[in-house]
Amino acid sequence: MAVTVETLDKLERKITLELSLEQITLEVQNRLKRMQRQVKLDGFRPGKVPLSVVSKRYGGSVHYEVMNDQLGKAFQSAAQEAQLRIAGTPTINEKEGAAEGALAFEAVFEVYPEVKIGDLSAAAIEKLSATVDDAAIERTLDILRKQRRTFAARGADELAQDGDQVRIDFEGKIDGEPFEGGKAEGFQFVLGEGQMLKEFEEAVRGMRVGDSKTFPLNFPADYHGKDVAGKQADFLVTLQQLEAAQLPEVNDELAQALGVAGGSVEALRADIRKNLEREVKFRLQMRNKTAVMDALLSQSELDVPKSSVASEVERLVEGARANLKERGIQGADQAPIPPELFQAQAERRVRLGLVVAELVNANRLQATPEQVDAHIQELASSYESPADVVRWYQSDRQRLAEVEALVLENNVTEFVLARAQVSEKPIAFDELMGQG
Repeated sequence: MAVTVETLDKLERKITLELSLEQITLEVQNRLKRMQRQVKLDGFRPGKVPLSVVSKRYGGSVHYEVMNDQLGKAFQSAAQEAQLRIAGTPTINEKEGAAEGALAFEAVFEVYPEVKIGDLSAAAIEKLSATVDDAAIERTLDILRKQRRTFAARGADELAQDGDQVRIDFEGKIDGEPFEGGKAEGFQFVLGEGQMLKEFEEAVRGMRVGDSKTFPLNFPADYHGKDVAGKQADFLVTLQQLEAAQLPEVNDELAQALGVAGGSVEALRADIRKNLEREVKFRLQMRNKTAVMDALLSQSELDVPKSSVASEVERLVEGARANLKERGIQGADQAPIPPELFQAQAERRVRLGLVVAELVNANRLQATPEQVDAHIQELASSYESPADVVRWYQSDRQRLAEVEALVLENNVTEFVLARAQVSEKPIAFDELMGQG
């Protein structure tokens, strides 16, 4: 019998399902008989419980299971016969008017949309490019040197300046009253690195050992300490110790300490360049991929299944709760996170997923095993033991799937860029790396 599919909305459909009462009753009895051979009840030997007792104890739950199974099979059979691609879980309710000896149900559900991708040659995409220059290498060298710096005491008359390590005593008061966390002795930090609020660093800068100073400090409105956020405090600070930073020289000894193969300054700079170029490549891929996906969406027409968006919203909310839990927030599992915060993000993800899937299937852009292996090798090459990293990826199916997804997105990006109207735009290294 042909399945009748009723269109309720753009993607919403309805079909009627019928189940035979005789078949339901027969399946319930068969399951109860199988249970009878295994069930254990007080007062009866195993396998000797009367069927009537088993039916009374378990009949309701077995009937429920059978109904769910039969409805599931009937729905899947009807969907296949009507050649429907189901999105989400159907809502199934019993309806009146069933034939004699049968039960009738209505299944309401959504189907996946038809995805129309327009002419990609009409898409305009700005493709970013960047290079690693000598200045970037020198700045990276400076960072590596800072990571291995030592400190030595300054002279008695020398003034505190950025880069110095200071040890201070301080006490703060609000309206003349001390507050929690506003006092410390022997507190140490490096001046000019943003470890303290701006007014605090400005007050310490230029002090000598033994100097004391009183200064006002305005706590930001969004300060993590809610009791003092948005308030003004008066601080008394005394500089107890002042040390200047001593950076290691850029020489073969530094290269060897960093474990660079070859142990020379030239090899160190070459290693830095290689690592920076790899990072630049990945960041450019990410930025250009976003531009491509935006262009792809602008050239596509489709309706978005509400059920898929709802599932994605739920997944994003759970991800947000998991993030709060990782940060040690109490009650994170039950945190009241409004779903509407993720509505736009969820809809974009679902829309983009459908468009990308259509493009991939139509043009055979799936990630190949060779591409996945090459990507893993590239990721692993920046680590001290690449072989261990490769094994780490290959030992877990989820990690491999994540790499496959990245490669697939790269394939889509290259496919679209090869057909779109692309304009090159150089971007400064610092801007790309977020150092501008």
